[in-house]
Amino acid sequence: MHGAASVLRRLQAAALALVYPPTCAGCGAATADAGAFCAACWAGLRLIEEPFCDRLGVPFAIDLGTGRLLSPQAIAQPPVFGRSRAVALYDEVARGLVHRLKYEDRHDLARPMARMMGAAGRALIDEADCVVPVPLHHWRLWRRRFNQSALLARPIAEGAGPPFLPHALARRRATRSQVGLSRAARAENLSGAFRVPPERAHLVAGRRVLLVDDVRTTGATGNAAARALLRGGAASVDLLTFALVGEPVG
Repeated sequence: MHGAASVLRRLQAAALALVYPPTCAGCGAATADAGAFCAACWAGLRLIEEPFCDRLGVPFAIDLGTGRLLSPQAIAQPPVFGRSRAVALYDEVARGLVHRLKYEDRHDLARPMARMMGAAGRALIDEADCVVPVPLHHWRLWRRRFNQSALLARPIAEGAGPPFLPHALARRRATRSQVGLSRAARAENLSGAFRVPPERAHLVAGRRVLLVDDVRTTGATGNAAARALLRGGAASVDLLTFALVGEPVG
């Protein structure tokens, strides 16, 4: 029975591909496989690879050797979350992917982006007890109709095994857009914005939480959300995003 169902799914996928040929997840150009990236988009993505800061995931411009490396920012301003990882720097290609997912209702991009996040954050995922997306305030969720962080977090959890907990963390108040704000203003804007609802505290109590978001800019959102999770009883919080704003250090 399972074999017949598998064959049927493959036939359905093949038939669909004849009507709607697979296209690049980044630019829409023709590709061999659905959800894949064309050569130009792959070349345009500035993927983050080792060596990078163990805490912030920021790549180093030069090879500083092996071992646990920390960037000057991680030493001077340690984040609330334990470690952060991202797929790529927030350049033209990565920005386009995030914007299409977030503002153009391209939900089909979530799974290929999540697969890349799964590879980039494998060490964090393997140690996580649960996966929690950064929540939107209910008014913003009503206007947008979806939470892009949840769209990314769900397939990451499905592929890795830790439970997906979309309601473990709540946004208790609406905040102004972070765009254009300084690092200090971003942190102030998000102060007290998140909380673990008391009736859901048991979901994260004593657990290692993997927090998922689309982009990390200054880390203010990740810090505010991680602080709320830790206050809610989480044992630790790591952060996984698709893109990271910044340049290699050093």
